[in-house]
Amino acid sequence: MKNEAVPTVRQPVHGPRDKLRPGRFAGRVIMWAFLLAVVVFTLFPLLMTFTGSMMTNAELMSGGNLIPSKWQFANYAEAWQQSNFARYTWNSLFMSVTSTVGTLLVAAMAAYVVDRRSFPGKALFVGLQASMMFISMGAIVLRPQFDLMVLLGLNSSLWGVILILISGHASTFFILSGFYKSIPRELDEAAMMDGSGFIRTFFRIIIPLLAPGLGVSGLFAFRHAWNEYILPLVFTLTDPHLQTLTVGLANLRYGSSAAMQTNLMMAGACLSMLPMLLVYLLANKSFMQVTAGSIKG
Repeated sequence: MKNEAVPTVRQPVHGPRDKLRPGRFAGRVIMWAFLLAVVVFTLFPLLMTFTGSMMTNAELMSGGNLIPSKWQFANYAEAWQQSNFARYTWNSLFMSVTSTVGTLLVAAMAAYVVDRRSFPGKALFVGLQASMMFISMGAIVLRPQFDLMVLLGLNSSLWGVILILISGHASTFFILSGFYKSIPRELDEAAMMDGSGFIRTFFRIIIPLLAPGLGVSGLFAFRHAWNEYILPLVFTLTDPHLQTLTVGLANLRYGSSAAMQTNLMMAGACLSMLPMLLVYLLANKSFMQVTAGSIKG
């Protein structure tokens, strides 16, 4: 008896381009509409600042146009000269870079000791760090900070601002603590068995592995220091040559005729964004590594 072939029924293969269900389609429309609104609300102020920096002050104050009738590139040169941009930019870079390096060093060492060692008061120390993240006293602590810097002789120097910025390293501490948990403890133990000390293990083995975390944390620390206004204003009142870029931009508010120069302030604001964009481009690789690691995990 011959074996009869059993007919097979082919199941329909659904491709990726099948029509979406009405509910899923509506969800995607809402999602894209929300993302588009976020992009518009984020980029619109930047676009307005850039176009305003290219207008005359009269055209800008009239508020009739969104696009300049004539592009005033000379506003940037005038803003650079009037506000002593070269000096203020150097002060901002010195304060931001120094405080960022100090913050990363202090927070990295503190997070490493907390993650790898047990010591009395460890829970209290972590609790104090957490309280400094969620409790912001703002101007309340400004006077005690200033009095402390007077005792140290740093009340008329950017070093006083740098020390205060380094002391506010709680967010960096917790960011790096999360990265330390992804570094195996066996590396420390192997280094110790090879005769490497605690400090040498930290700088020679752990720090290179912590590069993505340092890049992300450094970007946040630099941004905070670069945008700081109140502290540099208070500590440089007696010496205007030490003013940072955020404080120097306020000098563009009024010109020699006592008229408000909004267009020059916008031009100065656009110039002050360039270093932050450069830092982001340098730290972009760290963001990519962090994102790739989170997807892989």
